[in-house]
Amino acid sequence: MVDAATAGRRERKKAATRAAILEAATTLFLARGFDAVTVREIADAADVSPKTVFTHFPHKEALVFSDEGERHERLIAAVSGRMAGTSISDALKAHYLSEIAALKSEPQSQILALMEETPALVDHAEKMWLRHEDALVAAITEEFGLEEPSEEIRFYVRFALQIQLMAIREPDPAAAIDAGFHLLDKGWAPYEEAGGG
Repeated sequence: MVDAATAGRRERKKAATRAAILEAATTLFLARGFDAVTVREIADAADVSPKTVFTHFPHKEALVFSDEGERHERLIAAVSGRMAGTSISDALKAHYLSEIAALKSEPQSQILALMEETPALVDHAEKMWLRHEDALVAAITEEFGLEEPSEEIRFYVRFALQIQLMAIREPDPAAAIDAGFHLLDKGWAPYEEAGGG
């Protein structure tokens, strides 16, 4: 049986190896671009084997999105842990603004710039973001005391997640987020009526 001290050392070693790989990858990506760097070069810079890199990160893109688990937890907590009297939309709006502000501050802004110049990373980031859909649907379904999610919940979550993807590319993310949730919460009818349609 492995004792606690041995297990603790093993976990610390794994964490240190993971951190070294991430640091090497980030340095190389920022210097030369994502596509120009190979996994072998990252492994060499971190003084590990390519197999070790893939043990910690299943694919090259995961080296850029190592905090995806934390992002998932923060998104769900924004809804399930929101203050009493705060609507789901208001909670998501505040969360999106906070996440975008963090992405645009140092050192994350360098990673955001790297993503914007690498179409494969943009595509990967969007697919990962939309993977949160089921968990967010489940959190809202549970909050409403339903056994199964309604179609309305599914549509709401799908559209709400798209708002963040669009807002991050806008010069004024706050205005885009407000417009997206206004449309989601109030519907399209007022626009048609105002336009005479």
